[in-house]
Amino acid sequence: MSTPTRIRVDRAAVGSEVPRRLFGSFVEHMGRCVYDGIHSPGHDTADAAGFRADVLELVRELGATVVRYPGGNFVSGYRWEDGVGPRDERPVRLDAAWHSTETNQVGLHEFAEWAGAAGLEVMEAVNLGTRGVAEAADLLEYTNHPSGTALSDKRRTNGREEPFGIRLWCLGNEMDGPWQIGHKTADEYGRLAAETARMMRFIDPTVELVAAGSSNHEMPTFGEWERTVLRHTAGLVDHISVHAYYEEDPVDPASFLASGAALDRYISDVVDIIDEVGATTPDGGTIGISVDEWNVWNQTRWNEVDKPRVFTGDWPVAPRLIEDDYTVTDAVVVGSLLITLIRRSDRVSMANLAQLVNVIAPIRTEPGGGAAWRQSTFHPFALTARAASGRVVHPVVEGATIDTARHGSVDAVDAVATVDGDAVSVFLAHRDLDAPTPVELDLGAVAEVDAVVITVPEGGDRHTTNSAAGEPVAPQPLSVDVGADGILRFTLPALAWVRLTARLTD
Repeated sequence: MSTPTRIRVDRAAVGSEVPRRLFGSFVEHMGRCVYDGIHSPGHDTADAAGFRADVLELVRELGATVVRYPGGNFVSGYRWEDGVGPRDERPVRLDAAWHSTETNQVGLHEFAEWAGAAGLEVMEAVNLGTRGVAEAADLLEYTNHPSGTALSDKRRTNGREEPFGIRLWCLGNEMDGPWQIGHKTADEYGRLAAETARMMRFIDPTVELVAAGSSNHEMPTFGEWERTVLRHTAGLVDHISVHAYYEEDPVDPASFLASGAALDRYISDVVDIIDEVGATTPDGGTIGISVDEWNVWNQTRWNEVDKPRVFTGDWPVAPRLIEDDYTVTDAVVVGSLLITLIRRSDRVSMANLAQLVNVIAPIRTEPGGGAAWRQSTFHPFALTARAASGRVVHPVVEGATIDTARHGSVDAVDAVATVDGDAVSVFLAHRDLDAPTPVELDLGAVAEVDAVVITVPEGGDRHTTNSAAGEPVAPQPLSVDVGADGILRFTLPALAWVRLTARLTD
């Protein structure tokens, strides 16, 4: 048994409001995310447009609020016009980003209708790789202008009388990356992003714009890229993006479990840069951080095994790409990353788990039929999206720490809470792989409490995964004792993530 952990939640010490956009998702025309994922015309549950009803129900259950579309690397070579108009007249194109064939059977109209049915706000990305200001302006006019122009009337002819009303727009994707189609220097991208933003605001002043930040914290240009881009776009953009992926080193699982500390440091570094530029640049202001790609992803396998095989031979339609099978350990890390995002929501304005279906996703399907299923990472996301509301509280945590090779010493139990009226939700990630930890949680006077835990299932181990054959990794009830002193007492199993909700009497 590990050293006991004591946690106190002071409801009077509330901070920022939990932004609903914190629970966003991502659909890219990559692998089997769109085709053979959300869209599969031959499936038993497919509707008249070809979208799977079983996948749609799981998306609703997941509780996502925003969906970024259509990429990702894909967008840097995408012609949005290919995806509108009669389906039988749409061109088939080579997708150089993922060495695939794009049929364009799903485009703006189909996707927006599907997103509306799923209750998702569309976050549209524009191509600033092979295209630029004019094409972004055309797309915005097509989507948001009511009528009376060539492009808005074309939208109406294509079946959408009313504007799509898309408010949230990404100005390109990962333009700092040498792998990106149309890769640019910070000055080149910053100037293009500024001119695109200015033009889009001329057309629709209500849009919210996201500038592309660094592709990851380890990019050699990180920091200076953000400074340069923000100086160019001061007063023109509302958010700057952060992309963050984490994977387990088999010889250093402790550092993987502390990935939330790495994300926190990444966010802090971007905050410092935003404030630095804002203090020295006219109209700099304070802008939000959009963590519009984050997840657990086995990138080593992708780079060393999968990618060389994928980028040879034919140009398939919807090939299997980065369909990671997520473990119990991955679920705990995803839960811990959500804790970090909530904790930093004073500056993080939105976040998108990348991606939604099949491609490093919480929801999986198999080709040729069968039911969709929930990966282990589905559960911490769904539980958090459902319970985290109101204002954020940073609990006082006293207990054991864990030493990691990459992040130093971190709390064995990572925690954050939200307060909404007389309801308190507490989210905990137990990073100790070996021993359970007793917890004493002080919330005040508790009327009722409900808690669930995600941990190693009976008969399994920390590498247990879900599949089409079954979902052994799922939330289980956690026994909580409410003491006469009002303190909640329970034991966290080794390697666990917990959602605890309580109704208070005072």
